[in-house]
Amino acid sequence: MSVVKPMDSKTLANRPLRPKASKGKNGLLKRMWTERYLYLLLLPGLAFFIIYRYVPMAGNIIAFQDYSPFQGFLHSDWVGLKHFKTIFEDREVVRVLWNTLYLSFLQILFAFPVSIILALMLNEVRSSLYKRVIQSIVYLPHFLSWVIIIGISTVLLKSNGIINKLLGAVFHMQPIAFLQDPHWFMPLVVLEVIWKESGWGTIIFLAALSGINPSLYEAAAVDGASRLRQIWHITLPALKSTIFILLILRLGSVLDVGFEQIYLMLTPFTMEVGNVLDTFVYFKGIQDSDFSFATAVGLFKSVVGLILIVGANRLSKRFGGGGIY
Repeated sequence: MSVVKPMDSKTLANRPLRPKASKGKNGLLKRMWTERYLYLLLLPGLAFFIIYRYVPMAGNIIAFQDYSPFQGFLHSDWVGLKHFKTIFEDREVVRVLWNTLYLSFLQILFAFPVSIILALMLNEVRSSLYKRVIQSIVYLPHFLSWVIIIGISTVLLKSNGIINKLLGAVFHMQPIAFLQDPHWFMPLVVLEVIWKESGWGTIIFLAALSGINPSLYEAAAVDGASRLRQIWHITLPALKSTIFILLILRLGSVLDVGFEQIYLMLTPFTMEVGNVLDTFVYFKGIQDSDFSFATAVGLFKSVVGLILIVGANRLSKRFGGGGIY
């Protein structure tokens, strides 16, 4: 039998190394060609973002012009930050901005936690058949358009609708003008968002819950922890990073509260409290043909969203939570 002698340090030092993977432009092109079929799968999504997200960004130049469709981008008068100054000087813009921030705050405060609570409740269901049925029921409203949701709400909440009839029959109350009373506008918007999107929002949280090691619950049960204690000390900490990431993304769209829903619910009675930045841009840009000012407001929204995402991400990392980058 031949004996394999161990190599000393000098032999190891003189041993030729394995050739390194090629770097640089040639190496990248070679790897892309090797994995060309995977990159082909990337093309539809990449084309979507280029065509519908990046190319339209060139139109933001009209925010710095007194744009005229007849003169075009190249020949319209350049006015610099004139329209951005108007955002903070126009009292109507200030009111609309306040409506947007207040409504977004209500949605984060009341609608965002509902998905978490619903996911925790579904996670405690032991019957797989019953769980699938409940999931299908709470997912269904997400696939309905806002036109249908607002139509159902109108039928239920009008003066002679089912809700007013029940209130009159049970509590002997006079009909409430839910759709015309400005005080009911924002609560109704938040309730509709909860009804439509909370079930769909549970998908990410349920996926995070499925990754929890079952032995943690078994050990907690052996130690005498109740189900509530297990949720508090095991389930919620496991969801912390997911909650932080989704909250950061939600803060990035804090000035985007949904155009379709608000526009369909607006009436002359609720215009003062219901007009938000999305509908304001529509009224200014499309109806009043003030394209430059509407673009400036939209660009302002995007910059604020970017600042909030960066700030929230840094705060999340500072306090031990997960970030999006």
